[in-house]
Amino acid sequence: MSRTIRTLSVVLGLLLVLAGCSGSDTNWNAKNIRGLMPELEFQLTATDGEPFTPEDRAGQVRLLFFGFTNCPDICPATMARLQNAVKQMPEAMRDEVTLLFVSVDPERDTPERIGEYVDFFGDNIVGLTSDEATLRELAKRYRTTFGYGKPDEDGNYDVSHSSAVYVFDGQARARLLIRSDQSISQISEDLETLVRQGRD
Repeated sequence: MSRTIRTLSVVLGLLLVLAGCSGSDTNWNAKNIRGLMPELEFQLTATDGEPFTPEDRAGQVRLLFFGFTNCPDICPATMARLQNAVKQMPEAMRDEVTLLFVSVDPERDTPERIGEYVDFFGDNIVGLTSDEATLRELAKRYRTTFGYGKPDEDGNYDVSHSSAVYVFDGQARARLLIRSDQSISQISEDLETLVRQGRD
């Protein structure tokens, strides 16, 4: 009987240890997508007209967001929300986070226009775009999409796109999907945790 109790105690102890290990990556405010999405990989055009890849900000936590500069609501609200979350982080950590804003409207969003747009929201934002085919491949890689509405008499059109924000760690691994109902403080908390993990 005592041997059985000892055996059960050992098994229970192992289960608790394993639970602790697996649970170490589950206390996120955002949705944990570790192992569910491919790593960050692309070659796009930056606001200076030069090619840009994830290696240009290697080691940093990167947030990937698809949008366009003529977006009337989702894009500016999301950009402001993310920037405010970074500003809530300890000052010494802020430079270790970069927001990658990828315009899916290359017809209107030139690198110069994107540059003016991202500069309005603050530092540590990289504005990117490419031809439509390249953008569609990138969107497909992260299981999202975008589309264009019918132009009006003046040639204006709507662009439909996801509001998802993907978060990658310093090693370009997909880690989190920020939810629309997350508070700025919750986003900031998650980003701070990822930065700390990258320092360990």
